[in-house]
Amino acid sequence: MSKTVITSDKAPAAIGTYSQAIKAGNTVYMSGQIPLDPVSMELVEGFEAQTVQVFENLKAVAEAAGGSFKDIVKLNIFLTDLSHFAKVNEIMGRYFEQPYPARAAIGVAALPRGSQVEMDAILVIE
Repeated sequence: MSKTVITSDKAPAAIGTYSQAIKAGNTVYMSGQIPLDPVSMELVEGFEAQTVQVFENLKAVAEAAGGSFKDIVKLNIFLTDLSHFAKVNEIMGRYFEQPYPARAAIGVAALPRGSQVEMDAILVIE
Protein backbone atom coordinates (compact mmCIF):
# COMPACT_ATOMS: atom_id res chain seq x y z
CA MET A 1 0.00 0.00 0.00
CA SER A 2 1.32 3.42 -0.90
CA LYS A 3 1.05 6.47 1.28
CA THR A 4 0.42 10.00 0.09
CA VAL A 5 1.24 13.23 1.88
CA ILE A 6 -1.76 15.57 2.12
CA THR A 7 -1.21 19.32 2.40
CA SER A 8 -3.45 22.36 2.33
CA ASP A 9 -2.42 26.00 2.21
CA LYS A 10 -5.77 26.74 3.91
CA ALA A 11 -4.44 25.13 7.11
CA PRO A 12 -1.31 26.04 9.05
CA ALA A 13 1.92 24.66 7.68
CA ALA A 14 3.51 21.94 9.79
CA ILE A 15 5.63 23.47 12.58
CA GLY A 16 7.67 20.32 13.14
CA THR A 17 8.73 17.04 11.63
CA TYR A 18 5.30 15.87 10.51
CA SER A 19 2.83 16.13 7.63
CA GLN A 20 -0.61 17.73 7.88
CA ALA A 21 -2.02 14.33 6.94
CA ILE A 22 -1.07 11.00 5.40
CA LYS A 23 -3.40 8.98 3.19
CA ALA A 24 -2.86 5.22 3.18
CA GLY A 25 -5.33 3.36 1.02
CA ASN A 26 -8.71 4.97 1.71
CA THR A 27 -7.76 6.05 5.25
CA VAL A 28 -6.49 9.53 6.07
CA TYR A 29 -4.61 10.17 9.32
CA MET A 30 -4.71 13.87 10.14
CA SER A 31 -2.07 15.32 12.43
CA GLY A 32 -3.09 17.36 15.42
CA GLN A 33 -4.25 20.87 14.63
CA ILE A 34 -3.89 23.73 17.05
CA PRO A 35 -5.65 27.09 16.53
CA LEU A 36 -3.07 28.75 14.34
CA ASP A 37 -4.36 31.16 11.72
CA PRO A 38 -3.00 29.67 8.46
CA VAL A 39 -2.03 33.09 7.08
CA SER A 40 -0.35 34.71 10.08
CA MET A 41 0.69 31.42 11.77
CA GLU A 42 -0.33 33.11 15.04
CA LEU A 43 -2.56 31.59 17.71
CA VAL A 44 -6.10 33.01 17.69
CA GLU A 45 -7.37 34.40 21.01
CA GLY A 46 -10.14 33.03 23.23
CA PHE A 47 -11.35 29.48 23.74
CA GLU A 48 -14.33 29.60 21.38
CA ALA A 49 -12.28 31.21 18.60
CA GLN A 50 -9.53 28.66 19.15
CA THR A 51 -11.97 25.75 18.89
CA VAL A 52 -13.55 27.14 15.72
CA GLN A 53 -10.10 27.67 14.17
CA VAL A 54 -9.10 24.08 14.94
CA PHE A 55 -12.26 22.78 13.23
CA GLU A 56 -11.60 25.06 10.24
CA ASN A 57 -8.01 23.80 10.01
CA LEU A 58 -9.18 20.17 10.16
CA LYS A 59 -11.82 20.92 7.52
CA ALA A 60 -9.20 22.35 5.16
CA VAL A 61 -6.98 19.29 5.49
CA ALA A 62 -9.94 16.90 5.10
CA GLU A 63 -10.97 18.71 1.90
CA ALA A 64 -7.39 18.58 0.58
CA ALA A 65 -7.57 14.80 1.07
CA GLY A 66 -10.79 14.65 -0.96
CA GLY A 67 -13.01 14.20 2.09
CA SER A 68 -15.16 16.10 4.54
CA PHE A 69 -16.26 15.92 8.16
CA LYS A 70 -18.80 13.25 7.21
CA ASP A 71 -15.81 10.97 6.49
CA ILE A 72 -14.28 11.35 9.98
CA VAL A 73 -14.58 8.09 11.89
CA LYS A 74 -12.46 9.06 14.92
CA LEU A 75 -11.84 12.46 16.49
CA ASN A 76 -9.48 13.11 19.39
CA ILE A 77 -9.82 16.34 21.35
CA PHE A 78 -7.14 17.53 23.75
CA LEU A 79 -8.06 20.26 26.24
CA THR A 80 -5.96 22.08 28.82
CA ASP A 81 -9.16 22.75 30.81
CA LEU A 82 -11.90 20.10 30.80
CA SER A 83 -14.42 22.68 32.02
CA HIS A 84 -14.60 23.72 28.34
CA PHE A 85 -16.05 20.32 27.38
CA ALA A 86 -19.65 21.59 27.01
CA LYS A 87 -18.49 24.46 24.76
CA VAL A 88 -16.58 21.99 22.56
CA ASN A 89 -19.76 19.89 22.22
CA GLU A 90 -21.74 22.98 21.23
CA ILE A 91 -19.21 24.05 18.61
CA MET A 92 -18.78 20.49 17.32
CA GLY A 93 -22.53 20.42 16.68
CA ARG A 94 -22.04 23.19 14.12
CA TYR A 95 -19.67 21.03 12.10
CA PHE A 96 -21.01 17.47 12.44
CA GLU A 97 -24.29 15.68 11.84
CA GLN A 98 -25.32 12.22 12.96
CA PRO A 99 -23.90 9.69 12.83
CA TYR A 100 -21.17 11.38 14.83
CA PRO A 101 -17.61 10.04 14.77
CA ALA A 102 -16.16 8.05 17.63
CA ARG A 103 -14.44 10.54 19.92
CA ALA A 104 -12.15 10.98 22.88
CA ALA A 105 -11.78 14.16 24.94
CA ILE A 106 -8.59 14.19 26.96
CA GLY A 107 -7.37 16.68 29.56
CA VAL A 108 -3.71 17.58 29.16
CA ALA A 109 -1.32 19.78 31.10
CA ALA A 110 -0.15 21.85 28.12
CA LEU A 111 -0.31 22.08 24.33
CA PRO A 112 2.05 23.59 21.72
CA ARG A 113 2.34 27.38 21.64
CA GLY A 114 0.07 27.73 24.68
CA SER A 115 -3.01 26.54 22.81
CA GLN A 116 -6.07 25.60 24.86
CA VAL A 117 -7.27 22.95 22.37
CA GLU A 118 -5.83 20.54 19.81
CA MET A 119 -7.58 17.92 17.68
CA ASP A 120 -6.60 15.14 15.33
CA ALA A 121 -8.77 12.83 13.27
CA ILE A 122 -8.97 9.72 11.12
CA LEU A 123 -11.07 9.73 7.94
CA VAL A 124 -12.16 6.87 5.74
CA ILE A 125 -12.88 8.05 2.22
CA GLU A 126 -14.90 5.63 0.09
